[in-house]
Amino acid sequence: MNSNTKIKVALAKCAEYDHAGLPQTVQSLLESVGCRARHGDNVLVKPNLLAPTPPDYLPCTHPSVVRAVCQYLVDSGAKVRVGDSPTFGQGIKISGQIGLTGALADLPVKVINLDRPKLVRLSFGRTAISREALESDLIVSAPKLKAHHQMRITGAVKNVYGCVTGLRKPMFHLLYGDWGGRFERMLLEIWQNLPPSFSLLDAITAMHVHGPNNGQPYQMGLLAASPSPVALDTAIMQMLGVRPDDAPLWQMALKLDLPGARLDDIVYPLEVPESFNGRDFKVPDHLFPISFRPLRVAGHWLRRLTANHKRPVKI
Repeated sequence: MNSNTKIKVALAKCAEYDHAGLPQTVQSLLESVGCRARHGDNVLVKPNLLAPTPPDYLPCTHPSVVRAVCQYLVDSGAKVRVGDSPTFGQGIKISGQIGLTGALADLPVKVINLDRPKLVRLSFGRTAISREALESDLIVSAPKLKAHHQMRITGAVKNVYGCVTGLRKPMFHLLYGDWGGRFERMLLEIWQNLPPSFSLLDAITAMHVHGPNNGQPYQMGLLAASPSPVALDTAIMQMLGVRPDDAPLWQMALKLDLPGARLDDIVYPLEVPESFNGRDFKVPDHLFPISFRPLRVAGHWLRRLTANHKRPVKI
């Protein structure tokens, strides 16, 4: 891959979520990787709204980062929606619980659930992607950097799984988890089936030791953006000292020879990786099976249905 075709991964320092310069940093990152919405474009901003775990809601993309992304897109004249499809609960409800709805209150932005599933054919089967995502002109994914007990570490690629409608996610764990990399391939093929997309990673305070929930905070002071979730994850895993052999998603991207899976594919238009220290970021020593057993899938369905029938929280 020559210098003219290398994939940009833009890195920037940001020490705190309440830093006055955060919106400008987000704008600089997105502009540097070519993320520009046209006037009137329907744009989906897709944060990670895994679980409203108090007191700091660490499993979720921070509201300040999501707001900054939305402000940049609104200023360009785009019609912006913010949505996710958590395995438990609903994106709208979790947005209210973590303060995201309030952070967006003065912007012309709609918070939605990623529902209305459409079956999409993969190279080896099918998955169900929300029409809210598929019918967007542009998607800006805003993942959270986290340790993960099935993937070792997750960032931009795994965040696309939130475009799969909620109750189907544990089912696809069951269907594809034991098939020699099919689950990882499904995640990559979901991204390939989406409209044009960019990723902006929240690693100001990442999650390490455990994940994707109940981990510990890790102050990395980093925001990163790229047109390729594969390249973004490759750059971040290299910064954290994770090897391809230890990261199932990275292994699959290399097996499929996807652009961005090799460090030689990447160019850094802003900060360089050496400007950040992530070597004491702790990832799980042993990975759990990707496949969910049938009883666990049934439990997911029961808990989701129970959550959906509880009295809604006023936000």
